[in-house]
Amino acid sequence: MRALTWHGEKDVRVSEVPRPEIVEPTDAIVEITATAICGSDLHLYNDRMPGMREGDVLGHEPMGEVVETGDEVENLEVGDRVVVPFTISCGSCWFCEEDLYSLCDNSNPNAEMARKMMGQSPAGLFGYSHLLGGYAGGQAEYLRVPYADVGPIKIESDVPDEQVLFLSDVFPTGYMAAKNADIEPEDTVAVWGCGPVGQFAVQSAQMMGANQVIAIDRVPERLEMAGTHGDAETINYEHADVYDQLMSMTGGRGPDRCIDAVGTEAHGTGLDGVSDRVKEGAKLQDDRPYVLREAIKCCRKGGTLSVPGVYLGRANVPFGPLMNKALTVKTGQTHMQRYLDPLLGKIEEGEIDPSFIISHQVGLEDGPEMYQTFNDKEDDCIKVVMTP
Repeated sequence: MRALTWHGEKDVRVSEVPRPEIVEPTDAIVEITATAICGSDLHLYNDRMPGMREGDVLGHEPMGEVVETGDEVENLEVGDRVVVPFTISCGSCWFCEEDLYSLCDNSNPNAEMARKMMGQSPAGLFGYSHLLGGYAGGQAEYLRVPYADVGPIKIESDVPDEQVLFLSDVFPTGYMAAKNADIEPEDTVAVWGCGPVGQFAVQSAQMMGANQVIAIDRVPERLEMAGTHGDAETINYEHADVYDQLMSMTGGRGPDRCIDAVGTEAHGTGLDGVSDRVKEGAKLQDDRPYVLREAIKCCRKGGTLSVPGVYLGRANVPFGPLMNKALTVKTGQTHMQRYLDPLLGKIEEGEIDPSFIISHQVGLEDGPEMYQTFNDKEDDCIKVVMTP
């Protein structure tokens, strides 16, 4: 089959790879009908994620049709239309039973590798390095889905792929980011990063009753989207000091809830941003946590900081202000199965049409070019959907 494969920094290729087969009786094989490039895929594209190997199949935002099931799969049948969430969860360990699906104890076969780096291993992920399981991803014609009774959600209505595809990651991720922020009526919520996760965090904050949502980015089309579709006020950080602007917009108190939807590859400004790049180059830190530091500075005392943005390792974070301002911090990969059913309901009831984020629809063979376009933020690229 054809698949997008990783071959090092900024080197993604269309390759012929073996079609996946049933390995465990709980597996299913899905023929992919739509798959997307995620912002976190760019961490792989830029060779920032440890544990990648040449030829790894990329992608963790797929959907399609079930074409084969293992003998022990009970919830899916051949012909079912499904969205496959990016996390792989067994459904039976202590963490899964506590609805902490992204912390599954059993789905990462390379758990010892992750444990050495993190202390414990999170769940395995599709197409996201051998540190997190070495699973082939969904930017391909077919995908093997382990624990098939636990992960995929069946789409039994006629809603088009483009509206439900983002249940695979970015819609639930933005929604959980807003949930983690503990939003209350009359709150002001500031969202750093207006990529797809940030867009859904903005929309979700509005759904949860925020009084004011402020979106922060430097890309005009992303800011326009947050204002038009998410009814957010916007700050272009290249044209204004974010701290000063937020203080002005909140009467000097700061936003009640802050969401970092940027993560490890933040583009900082001034000396602080330069310092991040120097430390990164000197191997003194693995991440560029400019946004994290700025959010800590801007958040009101006693406020909440939610971090859906991906971080990979060591980072210089001002823990003193975090502690002295009594901030609550909530983080984590998304507990996907907790949100799939209710968010599918919001789509089918017309409360939200997630397809608004799509800027490019192409074939799989255009994937390498679109990785570069997305990474370089060219051609007004916000979200790429590929049809194998």
